[in-house]
Amino acid sequence: MRLIIAEKPSLARAIAEALPAAARREDGALVAGDTTVTWCLGHLLEQAPPEAYDPALKSWRLDTLPILPERWRLTPRPKARGQIAVIRRLLKQADEVVHAGDPDREGQLLVQEVIEHLGWKGAVARLLVNDLNAPAVKRALARLEDNARYAPLYRAAQARSRADWLYGINLTRAWTLIGRQAGHDGVLSVGRVQTPVLGLVVRRDAEIRDFTPKPFYVLWADLGLARGRLRAWWAPGEGHRLDDQGRLLERAPAAALAERLPGAEGRLSELERRDKRQAAPLPYSLSALQVDAARRHGLSAKAVLDICQRLYERHQLITYPRSDCRYLPEEHWAGARRTLEGACAADDTLRGWLAGADFTKRSKAWNDKQVGAHHALSPTGKAADPSKLSRQEADVFRLIARNVLAQFYPPLATREVKAEFTIVGEVFRARGQEILDAGWKPLFTTRDEAPPLPPLDEGEACRVEDSGVEDRETRPPEPFTDASLIKAMMNIARYVDDPAVRRTLRDADGLGTEATRAGILETLETRGYLVREGKALRATRLGDALIASLPEAVGRPERTALWEQRLAAIAEGGDAPAPFLEALVHDLRDLLGHADAARMHQALAGARGLEPAARAKSGKPGSRTRRQAGQRKKAGGKTPRQRGGTSDTGKGAKTGARRKRSPST
Repeated sequence: MRLIIAEKPSLARAIAEALPAAARREDGALVAGDTTVTWCLGHLLEQAPPEAYDPALKSWRLDTLPILPERWRLTPRPKARGQIAVIRRLLKQADEVVHAGDPDREGQLLVQEVIEHLGWKGAVARLLVNDLNAPAVKRALARLEDNARYAPLYRAAQARSRADWLYGINLTRAWTLIGRQAGHDGVLSVGRVQTPVLGLVVRRDAEIRDFTPKPFYVLWADLGLARGRLRAWWAPGEGHRLDDQGRLLERAPAAALAERLPGAEGRLSELERRDKRQAAPLPYSLSALQVDAARRHGLSAKAVLDICQRLYERHQLITYPRSDCRYLPEEHWAGARRTLEGACAADDTLRGWLAGADFTKRSKAWNDKQVGAHHALSPTGKAADPSKLSRQEADVFRLIARNVLAQFYPPLATREVKAEFTIVGEVFRARGQEILDAGWKPLFTTRDEAPPLPPLDEGEACRVEDSGVEDRETRPPEPFTDASLIKAMMNIARYVDDPAVRRTLRDADGLGTEATRAGILETLETRGYLVREGKALRATRLGDALIASLPEAVGRPERTALWEQRLAAIAEGGDAPAPFLEALVHDLRDLLGHADAARMHQALAGARGLEPAARAKSGKPGSRTRRQAGQRKKAGGKTPRQRGGTSDTGKGAKTGARRKRSPST
C-alpha cells in the first residue's frame, strides 16, 4: 500500500480526487485503489514544555534560566492524538510513504517530524503541490521526488522551531518574573519576530508623540504662456535659510518676492522631456497582496490571509497563497489564456479587462529562475460563482486575477516634463506628466490623473498672472497601519541604522514570513501590546513598557533578520544547524543578564499616560491588556502553561484556529 501524508484535509481531498481510482472515506483517511491518503491538521506535534524535561521546571524561577534541553522532545498536541493514531496504524501497513506537506520550510517540517516521530525507517518520496486544481495535482503526482533532497529544508525548519523555543521560553519567563517583581500581574511574552515588530510600532509612536512641527513657506506663481497656463513653485537659493529638504524657513523673503511678481515677465529657461515605459506590476506574493488589499479595501492582514485560504481550499479559485514569490513558471504562459477565461467568466469587471488582454504578449513575470518552492498567486481557471463568494472574497480574487491579466497589457507609456522659468532673476519650477499610452493603468485606478503641462518651447515668454505665499508646517510620520507595517516587515532594511547590516539585509526576506506576518500582528493585538485606532496600529502602555525594559537589540530587527539569513543558509544546504544554536545559547545568556526588575518598574512607571486615546476614553485603561496578556498567577504559585514550538515564524494563522497560541512566541 502506498501511503500519502498530506499537510491538511483539503490537500488530501485534492490528491485523492486526482488519483485514477475513485476514493472512499475511512477513519482519518481516503482510500483510492492501492493508495491511501491521510492528513495532518497543521502541526500534530509541538516542542515539549520545560517540565517534560524536568518536573521542577514547571515552577518559574530565574535561577533555572536558561533552560537548555540536551535531547529535544516532541509531544502530540492535545487535539491531535486521534489523527496521530490513524497515521501510526497506516504506517504499519504501508509499503511506500509519500510526504505531501506544503512546498515550504514549515510544510517540510510538520509532515516529516510525524514520519520520524512514529518510527518509519523506509524511503520517503516528496509530492509538491502548488495549487489544488486536478490537472496541477495530477502533474505533481507524476513528478514525485526523493524526500532526501529536502533534508536541508527540514533541518532549517527544525532549527527554527528549537531556536524559537529557546528564545521565547527563556526570555518570556525572565521578563514575566521581573515584571511580577515590578508589580505587573501577567505574562510578558517575548518572541524573536513579534518583539521587533512591536519595537517598530513603539518607536514610530514615540516619533509622533515627540514631534515638534516646524513652519516653512512656499511661494507659487500662476504663469500665462502662449498655449496655456500652469502653476510653478519658487526654488529659493542657498542664500536663504533652508532645511535639509530645501524648504524655506523664513516667510519674509517669499512675501517680498510675491510683491514683485504680479505682471512680471519671464521666460522658460530650461526644458526637459523624458519618455518612460513602465511594465505592469507583477503578480502578487501574499505580503504584496496584503498591502494592496489594506489600501484599497481596508482589510487587515489577517483578514486577507483568511480570505486567501478560503479561496484556495474551499473555493479552489487560486493557487497556493502563502507565497513570497511574484513570478510564475514559464510553462504556465501557454495555458494562461484558457485559465484566465475560466477565472473571469462570471465577473463583469474581470470580463471587461479580459477583453483588452493581448495573449501574444509575454512579460517578465514568467521566469523559472525566479520561482522557488512557490510561485506567485494566480487564478486556477475555475469560474468564480458570485453567489458563493462574500464581497470581500470577490474583491481579493479580483485583485489576484487583475495582476495576472495585467501581464497581457502594453506598458504604461508616459512623458515626464520638467520646466524651469526665470522671472525677476529667480527660478521657478513646474513638473507634469503626459500619458502617451495608458497600457495596464486603467486596470489599477479610476482616479483622474493630474493634468499635463501645456505645450512648451524652451525660451518662450511667460507672464505672472497670480501668486501667493502658503504657510505650511512639517508633519509627523504617519502611524503604522496593517499595510504600512506589513510593508515595513517586507523591507526591514530601511529601519536598520548600521550601513553594513543594511546592505546585507537588502537581499533578505524581511521580518517574518509570508505565512506569519498577519498572525504576528494579530498576536500582538491579542496579547495587549497593540491596539487599533481606526486603521492605525498603536502600542499600548504595556507594549511600550515591555520594549523599554528589554535590551535594545531584542526590540530591533537586526537580530531577527540576520537569524533568518542563517536559517536560509541551512535550508540551502551550506550550513549545519549546531553552530547556529550554539551561538543563540551564548546570546541568550547575555540577554538574560539584562533582566532587571528595577528597569522594568521604571519602564512601567514611565509608560503611564502613553495609553492610546481610544483606550483611555474607555475609562478602563489597561483592562484589555491585563486580561489578554496572560493568566494571572501569584509569584511562587502555579505558572501559566507554556508550550514550546509554537512560533511567531511557523505556520501562523494557518493552523492557529486549531491550537492555543503560546505566550512564548
